[in-house]
Parts: sequence; C-alpha cells; structure tokens
Amino acid sequence: MSLPPSNGSRPERSHPVANGFASRAVHAGEHPPRPDFRPTGIPIYPSTAFVYEASEDLDAVFGNERAGYVYTRYANPTTRALEVAIASLEGTEDAVAYASGMAAVHAAILLEVQAGDRVVAARDVYGATYAVLTNIFATFGVKTTFVDMGDLDQLETILREVKPRLVACETISNPLLRVPNLPALVELAHRHRAKVLVDNTFASPALVNPAKFGVDSVVHSTTKYLGGHGDVTGGAIATSTARADELREINKLTGAILGPFEAWLTLRGIKTLPLRVRQHSANAAEVVRWLGQRPEIGRVYYPGLDDLGPAAAIFNGPERGGMIAFELRDATQTDIFRFLDSLRLCLPATTLGDVYSLVLSPPMSSHRALTPEQRAEVGISEGLIRLSVGIEDVADILADLDQALQAVGLAAAGAGASTAHRE
Repeated sequence: MSLPPSNGSRPERSHPVANGFASRAVHAGEHPPRPDFRPTGIPIYPSTAFVYEASEDLDAVFGNERAGYVYTRYANPTTRALEVAIASLEGTEDAVAYASGMAAVHAAILLEVQAGDRVVAARDVYGATYAVLTNIFATFGVKTTFVDMGDLDQLETILREVKPRLVACETISNPLLRVPNLPALVELAHRHRAKVLVDNTFASPALVNPAKFGVDSVVHSTTKYLGGHGDVTGGAIATSTARADELREINKLTGAILGPFEAWLTLRGIKTLPLRVRQHSANAAEVVRWLGQRPEIGRVYYPGLDDLGPAAAIFNGPERGGMIAFELRDATQTDIFRFLDSLRLCLPATTLGDVYSLVLSPPMSSHRALTPEQRAEVGISEGLIRLSVGIEDVADILADLDQALQAVGLAAAGAGASTAHRE
C-alpha cells in the first residue's frame, strides 16, 4: 500500500514556500521525499484528501479512469487494505468497508431493491435487520416476508408466490444459532432470480465462506469476530468487483464510511482471527457440555448440538464457533437480571465475538425491537440468554456461570420460603 511512484515525465510538486513562522508551523515536515522502503505494517492515513503532481491525474481519479485516492469519503489507503484483507478471507473479488455492521446491512439491501420490490428474510433474523426491513424499507414500499429458512419447501413456495429481488439470512442465526443449508437455499433463490444476502458475522470467514456457495453479498459486523477486541465498530460487504463498484458509488453519496483508524484496528484484529476462533470454539464446546448437565437450564442452542443434516457441509472444519444460547428454566425478568448482575468474569454487554466472554438477554437488547408476540413466534423466550464465549480459561468461565446460576437459585429459594411463611 505504498504511495504511487511519481510520473517520470513531470517534476515532483515542489515544497511550499513557507518563510513565515505561521506558514512553517502549518507546512514544515509535511512533504518529505517519497520513500524507498516499505513499512512492515500498513500505515494509518488520516488525511481527508490527497494531492497529485498534476491536475490531469486528479481528474482521472475523480473520473474513475485510474486507481487512486482523492477524498477519504470516496476511498482511503488504510481502509482499502482492510477491504482487500476481507475479500481475501471470504474468497470474493472485492469488499467494501462501512462504519458499522448495520450500515453494511442497509447498503446490501439498498443495492438490490427499489420501491415496490419484495424481500424474503429468515424468520429469526437479527433484531436490527428485522427492524430495518419492517421500519425503514417498508416505508419505501418494500415488503418483506419472513420464513423458516430450514424449511426449503416452504421457502420455494414463498419464492414462487412473492417473486422477491432479495433473500436474506445468516450463516448462524442470531440468537438461536440455526444453520441453513446455504447451497440449496442459494440454488432456489437464483432459480427464482433473487439475489442472496448472508450475514456471516456469527461464523466469521474462519468457519464459513458463503460466497463459495454462490451467495451474492456476504455481510459482516466487523465489530465482532473480525475486530475481536471490543475496541472498534465497523462493517463490511464482501462481493464481486462489479457489485462493490456500485456500493462505492452509493457510499460516496450516503457517506457511511469506515475511518482509517478503525480500519487499522480491525486489520490488527484480523491477524489473530484463526487463533481466536479456535479457542472460542474449544471453550464453547466445553461450556455447552457443562450447561447440558445443569438442572437450571431448560434448553441449550449451539450449531451441531442437534444434527445439522446437509447444512453441516457449509463449515470449513470441525469448529462451530463461540456463540451459545440457553434458556433459564421458568425464569422471570427478575431472574434474568439477577443472573446478569451476578456475573463477575463474563460481561453483560450488547456485543459479541470479543476476547471477553459476553452475555446478554435478547428480549432486552438485540431483539428489543420485536414485540413479545413476535419474539415468541420465532422462538425467543423471555428466559433466553445469549453467551459469546471468550478466550479466557474455560474453568474460570464455568465458575462464573456457576456462581451466577446459584445466585438466581438462592434468590428463588428465598422468595419461595418467604411466600410459604406468609401462607
């Protein structure tokens, strides 16, 4: 990602004439000679604009006649390095970075639909994706039909009836960890002339590469596993070169760009993605086994805990990731809050995919936009807990979950004794 070489037929732009103190304060040190070295790590380019030796070069970049950078809302070298990395990991021709995962979701939908078009989406899709489809795109006349992506017969019936422009789902659904048969789903969608958007945030490219099954747009909240350290917010769409070019033209106008500092932090996180995902997966497998033996737990959700059938083939290897969901048996909201408040190692925070173990209540946070009836329809109970298992020592994670479950049990026992005494 070094700066382009100068054109040998033109002299380099001369250093500014800066004799006065104020001029020197502004310009001194800003225009060193082009280096003959390459840094081992990608530099951070915080500049909002870029200068060329000749106006003809600037004009050519503005006109998309040659590669280059003119304005960071259009493109930035550090952000571009991140896009190249994500495209490489996902096996796509290109990728476009965004300021957040939901900015990427919005852009990926906007690329496909116009007023009056139809969308078919997974019934248990992420709550904010559900909301953007029903609260924002619906106001533009885009109607969404929600279906069980595990029922391919139902999906084909709906595709035949509504003739959608877009089918949207997740590789591992949030929060119930359902896994669709992507090859079959994509074949059906394309047969009915619909594009396919898949949110790969929960799996990350370390576990699943949806594009190899024909998915048109692979969306990420890079805030999660790609960044991986809870210190940077971002999103991305991995796709073909032609579609990425369209997305960039849209983003020049809408401005949902990722900044160079955020891009650099995400790139740093990506370098340890394979190591982290292996540890997330190993820890999660231990936690799943432990939860399955606890009487306080009504049900555990984890990819592969039940037979995935043909959908198992979408995974790159045996790992299934660090995401778990479980139901506290007969839990009230008070029980859920007590469990969250009793945690000491695991953090009750509205995010996932970090090195930390992170816990939340979907009805309170990720799926708050849904009514209780809508949550019940997709299978999200009021006692559901989502756990993003971190890379800490698994014994410490289990000990923390154990003492939090005991705190809920002790409180329930105390309440029961108090009621019995009053009777």
